[in-house]
Amino acid sequence: MNKDVVIVSAVRTPIGSFLGSLSNVSAVDLGAIAISGSLNKINISPEVVDEVLFGNVVQAGLGQAPARQAAIKAGIPNSVPCTTINKVCSSGMKSVMLAAQSISLGINDVVVAGGMENMSQIPHYINLRKPHKYGDKAMLDGLQHDGLTDVYCNQAMGVLGDKCASEYKFSREDQDNYAIQSYKRASNAWKENKFKEEVIPVEITLRNGKKVIIEEDEEFKNINFDKVSQLKPAFAKDGTVTAANASTLSDGASAIVLMSKEKCSELNLTPI
Repeated sequence: MNKDVVIVSAVRTPIGSFLGSLSNVSAVDLGAIAISGSLNKINISPEVVDEVLFGNVVQAGLGQAPARQAAIKAGIPNSVPCTTINKVCSSGMKSVMLAAQSISLGINDVVVAGGMENMSQIPHYINLRKPHKYGDKAMLDGLQHDGLTDVYCNQAMGVLGDKCASEYKFSREDQDNYAIQSYKRASNAWKENKFKEEVIPVEITLRNGKKVIIEEDEEFKNINFDKVSQLKPAFAKDGTVTAANASTLSDGASAIVLMSKEKCSELNLTPI
């Protein structure tokens, strides 16, 4: 008989702009902050966790097994199984799905799931494994090559976004209005403290050694609504995707604690 699954904690770091305030905090460290915050929020020990499933797409430069690194940094014992999930655009969601399935099937009682990415730190690549005897050697942008280019048609995701907008009749005005609405909703939510309970602050060190606490998302503060409709297409010349209405490049992490209903009752916790 399948077990009922509940969510008892859901947190995230602030979402930093590309090359912004969180650009020097690795994806692993952001993940660790989210995992630790998710457990601290409900006052349970890392020892209770049965498994960690964590999403991360562009893993170049992070070292082996990023999910395990983040879990160990968060204080979870190294005996706990950890798996890094790579499913472009939905790694974190897939992690939550797999976590819920494992609990429902009776494999686990407590699973931490989520995702982490620092797009600002994705490196450039150069293949020098074989001797390069003469001439220039080109570098690949890992963000573009492994993160934002469709491998089957070798086109940028933004180009395909233009094609989808055309196919499904989403006008430039539709997209601009949706983006403006989204930015305004985010701004209003912050003003009304609606994100306060879910965001785990991140401490960063500035070049002068000063410690600063980052507590809010960045990108919603960068928009100039007067310029949204004036921006040129970012990809195709006659396209509708722009720097304002496209998905943003960003840095951040989130974590969810899932439990069986029985374990939740045993620990005297309340499902969200």
